[in-house]
Amino acid sequence: MKALRVLIKGWVTSFRYPAFISGFQPTLPVPPLSTIYGLISAAKGELVTPEDLSVGYIFKHNGKAVDLETIYELSGLKGKSNVIKREFLVDPEIYLYLDDLDYKKYFEHPYYPMLLGRSTDLVNITEIKEVELEEKSNVKIGKTILPFGLNGAYGTIQALPSHFTDTIPRKATGTKPFILMDQFFEYSDECPYDEEMDWGVWFHK
Repeated sequence: MKALRVLIKGWVTSFRYPAFISGFQPTLPVPPLSTIYGLISAAKGELVTPEDLSVGYIFKHNGKAVDLETIYELSGLKGKSNVIKREFLVDPEIYLYLDDLDYKKYFEHPYYPMLLGRSTDLVNITEIKEVELEEKSNVKIGKTILPFGLNGAYGTIQALPSHFTDTIPRKATGTKPFILMDQFFEYSDECPYDEEMDWGVWFHK
């Protein structure tokens, strides 16, 4: 199959666990699917959901650290500042795969700024390439999120939405359990394979 591969790099990023409301804020090890669809929506300038596009991605980083962050806690019309500790990932890069080549024009000229994680986590698009993926078995896949129950996959299990609505307030949609896979493993069944990168790509449909 033909696919569009977009390489995106940043300086830092953090992906919030939905269950952590206050106190120490750990980061998910890989971006959730909703972050990916948010990124694509920002590039296109309108809401993109799994009904529009299938995506796969490989996420890497060069380490984890903790920062102090000022937050504002609201109570009615009053608010006060507080300081929390938030984990972040250093030098994030994501290889994003799309099954629709027409999206190339959106990443060449994104409609909105490209952000990965928090609203301050600006990223750059460093490569856009059309690639041919062949179906192949016994390839490494990982460093992404995978559907719960996938043969051979392991890692932290977390319920996450696939995307959010563009209403006010936003609503989480398509929530289901995913495996947060922060390393590669050998996958015995067939899946699309990127020979240049020597890894398989799991497409979320």
